[in-house]
This record gives sequence, C-alpha cells and structure tokens, in this order.
Amino acid sequence: MTSIPPLRPGRRIEGVSAVLLPWSKADRPDLDSFNALLHRTWSSGLSPAVNMDTGFVNLLTRAQRSEVLEATRIAANGRAFVAGAFIEGESGDPETLYRREVEAIRSAGGTPILFQCTALANAAESEVLDVYRGVARDGGPLLAFELGKMFAPFGRIYSLDFFERLLDITAFTGLKHSSLDRVQEWERLRVRDARRQDFHLYTGNDLAIDLAFYGSDYLLGLSAFWPEAFAARDRLWAESDPRAVTLNDLLQYLGFVAFRAPVPAYKHSAAQFLHLRGVLPTDLIHPKSPSRPSSDVAILQDIADRITGHLDASR
Repeated sequence: MTSIPPLRPGRRIEGVSAVLLPWSKADRPDLDSFNALLHRTWSSGLSPAVNMDTGFVNLLTRAQRSEVLEATRIAANGRAFVAGAFIEGESGDPETLYRREVEAIRSAGGTPILFQCTALANAAESEVLDVYRGVARDGGPLLAFELGKMFAPFGRIYSLDFFERLLDITAFTGLKHSSLDRVQEWERLRVRDARRQDFHLYTGNDLAIDLAFYGSDYLLGLSAFWPEAFAARDRLWAESDPRAVTLNDLLQYLGFVAFRAPVPAYKHSAAQFLHLRGVLPTDLIHPKSPSRPSSDVAILQDIADRITGHLDASR
C-alpha cells in the first residue's frame, strides 16, 4: 500500500500553464486574444503550453494547429514554451508522424510533448516505448503524456513499470500525468526520486493541485484561468509561507467547479472566468466543445473575488 509522502515546503515549483485558445465571432481562433494570454502567462513567470487539450487541439485542423504554433513562435521571441505533438486522426507510422511534429515544434523554439493517439491506445507498452525511443533518437528535451479517458477517448494511463522504463530514455526530461489519481502520482514520485531526480513529473490533476506541494511540478489547464495567482501560490510555497495553502484552497475551489462533469466543459468555464475578469472580450469557445450554463458566472465571480482578496492581502 502506498504511504502518504511528506510535504516539501520551500521547494521551487516549475509551473507550465496550458493556454486557452479563445474563439472569435467569425468562427475561427481569436489569435489576438490568444497572443495576449501568452504574454500574461510569460509575465506571470510561468511557461505557456499550446496545442494542448485546453487549446482544443483535438478539434483543430492541422492547419490551425500550425497557425497556433507560428503565433506562439513569434510571441515567444526566445522565451520557453511547450507545444503538443498531436498526430491523432492521421494515417501512417506513429514514429514518423511524431518525429515530423517534434521537428516543427523545435523549429519554432518549443519543447514537444507527445500527445497520445488511437494508433497506440491498444498497443503493448513495449511497442509504445519503442516508438518513444525512435523519436528520442533525434535528441531531447522531450515530454511524455499520460492522459485519462475522461479528457480524451485516445488517452491512456500506463503502468508504473512503463514509467520506470521511460526514465531510462534520457531524451525524455518529463512526463505530464493526468490520471486524476493522487496515489498513482505519488507512486511515480517515489520512483522518480529513487531513479532520476532531474526528471520532471508534471501533475495534470486539476482536482488535486496541491500535488505540487509533494514534489510534482505542473502542467495544468486550471492555471489558464489565472496564471498570476498560480505563480503567487508557487512563490509563497518557495518561501515556506503558509498563505500558499490558503491560496491553493481557493484555486482548488475553482478547479472543483470548473472540472466537474462533463470535464471537457472546463474550457468554457475558463472562457467565462477570463471574460468576467475583463481579460477576454467574449466567452466564446470552439463550437464543438461542450459549454457551461450562464448561471455559473455568479459562482465564478464569487471565487474571483475571494482570490483577489487573498492576493491583495498577500502582497
């Protein structure tokens, strides 16, 4: 039975924040608003992640994903970012397809994260690792991904043995774990600490964002709602300031509201939240993505007011 690991106050947390892709009234990505969200993320001290689930990567055309990547390259001007290497729905050898996407992301200056795909969903874990080793021959850094099926039907959570063997592929410097299961993440932290301490385990658990207090870093969709608040929490934790825990509780309250079933509708919650805070001009999202009722706005406003009050008191 897995024991509860100790908290690690004073630890510097590496935060990567998935960026929402706003939608325009012209039924296309609102790249101007997207650009503004990118800059807010960098300015907060977090690294943005694009062409992720939060950016409707599974609903975009390949041309739209390329457009998002190019917009990020221009905005980055040498600053770090992560981008999804997404091959779902394409025919061909997965290794070849991944290598093509990885090259495009690297050419844009980003760090690639290999999205899972249907082609490998039922493959033996050894076959998946062979594909990853093939992609890794071109060098690192690379990030891997475990995505629960509540987020996408092609998602898959691997065994702990898979995770151990992934640590042996030096080009992979981190993995985003999105099982929404604390115990599985704690098990991976235990193995990581014993085998390869420089490897980053990025929590994708939007229902347990305090996993960063136990040793995980993060690559979250929830942080897209307010990257500055997450950065403030991280700074307080690095200073062993107990106000980090209170701020985490408020952010987790937001996560519980936003990531309730149906989970993919969290992206509309993000748009609603950013709109009510005056960050976005509308709360429009991709038309094929599920939405939330307008009655959510009053609840989101209350949460925003609580977080604002805490941030003001923490300055």
